[in-house]
Amino acid sequence: MPRWALLLPLAAAALLGASLALPMNAAIASACAVALIGAVIAAVHHAEVVAHRVGEPFGTLVLAIAITVIEVALIVSMMLAGGEGKAELPRDTIFSAVMIICTGVVGICLLVGGLHHHEQSFQLDGANSALAALVAMAGLSLVLPSFTTSSDGGTYTVSQLTFVAVSSLVLWAVFVFVQTVRHRDYFLPPTNADDEDIHAKPPSNGQAWASFGLLLIGLVSVVGLAKQLSPTIERRSRPRARRRP
Repeated sequence: MPRWALLLPLAAAALLGASLALPMNAAIASACAVALIGAVIAAVHHAEVVAHRVGEPFGTLVLAIAITVIEVALIVSMMLAGGEGKAELPRDTIFSAVMIICTGVVGICLLVGGLHHHEQSFQLDGANSALAALVAMAGLSLVLPSFTTSSDGGTYTVSQLTFVAVSSLVLWAVFVFVQTVRHRDYFLPPTNADDEDIHAKPPSNGQAWASFGLLLIGLVSVVGLAKQLSPTIERRSRPRARRRP
């Protein structure tokens, strides 16, 4: 295990404790911001280690849950600090994430993979299933509110929001069932997963459990540091009133 992967979650947890015990000032806020970034990087690293140990397709699920916890923690912290003025933050964040992943990240992967391997292979059935679920949930949460007439401003009523939430949860559960049980082979790599020339050797059980523990510490630190920093970020982001001469 790299030394930084061990130290970053512990340092972030220590700074979280310091921020809870001491009054927030510029020095502590700066240190917490750096620790938050480090904790996110370390959490993703440990999630990858755990994912590599459990194998596909469960490894992808581990990574997805870890990233979701980090993103939701940051969004909720900013919403709680910003009040009603930040009600649109989840929508804007999800919209940005969908655009960045489906265009930027996928495009970079295709470009770099094509330059390095010249020819890449992937599971078309698995990609189609994932895109179908993503398009459906994105349409329900981002597109459909613009066409509803029961409420103004591109929003849902309480009953509509409940229906969309339940539908999205059911859709996600069905996709996970397809990914892990019904059509598990759709999401397995087309090449031999045991070939160490293609895939790195899986970590040992001890390394996986250590990474799992550090992953939990990192996620708790991310949630706590985001909550501690959100009021400071909100105050700094507000425009200052100009003094009249």
